Amino acid sequence: MLVAQRRAPEPGSELRVYLMTMGPGAEVWERFGHNAIWIDDPTAEPDTAYNYGLFDFRQENFLLRFARGEMWYWMAGFPAEAYVQTYVEDNRSVYLQELNLPPAARLELRRFLRWNERPANRFYHYDYYNDNCSTRVRDAINRVIGGAIRQQTLRMPTGNTYRFHTQRLTSNDPAIYTALLTALGQGVDRPISAWQEMFLPLAMRDHVRKVKVTLADGTKVPLVKEERTLFESTATPPPGAPPSWIQWYLVAGIAAGLLVVVLGGLARRSGFGRIGLGTLVLSWSLVAGIAGLVLAGLWGLTDHRMAYRNENLMQLNPLSLILLGVALKGFRGSVPARRLARTLAIWVAGISLLGALLQALPRFDQVNGEVIALALPLHLGVALGLRRSRRGTT
Repeated sequence: MLVAQRRAPEPGSELRVYLMTMGPGAEVWERFGHNAIWIDDPTAEPDTAYNYGLFDFRQENFLLRFARGEMWYWMAGFPAEAYVQTYVEDNRSVYLQELNLPPAARLELRRFLRWNERPANRFYHYDYYNDNCSTRVRDAINRVIGGAIRQQTLRMPTGNTYRFHTQRLTSNDPAIYTALLTALGQGVDRPISAWQEMFLPLAMRDHVRKVKVTLADGTKVPLVKEERTLFESTATPPPGAPPSWIQWYLVAGIAAGLLVVVLGGLARRSGFGRIGLGTLVLSWSLVAGIAGLVLAGLWGLTDHRMAYRNENLMQLNPLSLILLGVALKGFRGSVPARRLARTLAIWVAGISLLGALLQALPRFDQVNGEVIALALPLHLGVALGLRRSRRGTT
């Protein structure tokens, strides 16, 4: 009687690999969500979750590196169940997708993650959109399945842009929303593919569902074998699209601009008018000028590539700082300075207006309508307000 021989299990078949995705949190750096790779290895307890999103405010020169766009992040593995619990305690959703990787790919992924965790290999140069905690997870999985994720998603359109997601995910904080809207240049307005959209962990969770992998016998199967929710947050989820706030920026810009014009008229005959006009002109010139210097610095002196070619430099112009200095002398009694201040104000307003008009041309298509709506009426108001005040100040 022949006894059937049992086939030995294929090396790596005992491993289970999961993509773990966490929803948004309360802090600004948590709004984009997070993810990790969970390796269930019966030979190495407990399970390990590999996280590529580690940074420390106490790092040497952290703020300087942040300003330069030279941030160093690192990856490390943590006991998986305890790691999940930290997100549950923060009321952040946790989703798990078991990946249908061939056994050889599971072994290679575990080997790569262990290698990557070594002190000599764990650090990387962080980039918000192109090389972040989610793209690192994407790339680690992609490399062990022969580039299948990239091949199947690189040319898959999404109809979205980096700015689209940045605005919708920061809309809970108008100050951060406005700062990022202002600081980001043309690069974030190009349409992105599904491959690029996986800089967002929740987008990656959605896109990997469409990916297929080839097993050793040549059959194609879905990359995602099974899904489950470990914890569902009770927090309000981010909106599916950015808010439309341009009308509020326009109202604020027009109201402030008209106030400057009114105070310019009062300055002819009233000390109150002169003080009010001076306060608004100097304050706005200071804000616009410093913001312009920051935008120019981001473009010319840092690695923040998505801040390059920023058309907002025409709205927030470093020339405003020169206007500030000249106007200050004018308000202190210098007649030539007052005249020069009026001329500079016209130039600043003219550049702002030009920036708005250039939006009609194909190569000037940055999404910055809110910034124009706020800045242009203010620049025009400063120019007209200084002109109206000249009878009482020359």
